[in-house]
Amino acid sequence: MRRAVVSISSNIAEGQGRNSAKEFVNFLSIARGSQKELETQLYICTKIGYFTEEEVSIASNLCEEIGKMLNSLIIKIQSSRN
Repeated sequence: MRRAVVSISSNIAEGQGRNSAKEFVNFLSIARGSQKELETQLYICTKIGYFTEEEVSIASNLCEEIGKMLNSLIIKIQSSRN
């Protein structure tokens, strides 16, 4: 889970440092994949009893918000390229 969290921010940063909007969008898509990976891991933690549903709910809501922000940024960059 730590690796997935670090991957989200690292891919955003790496993509922003690239030379083109296309590359940035690619790295944002990778970050979105890591965000989905984290959501899945949180779900699994609930199912196997590591955390309660209440504990996971806060983190899941934050993950969902990050996903929305990534989607919005991807759409904005893609529309500015056209």
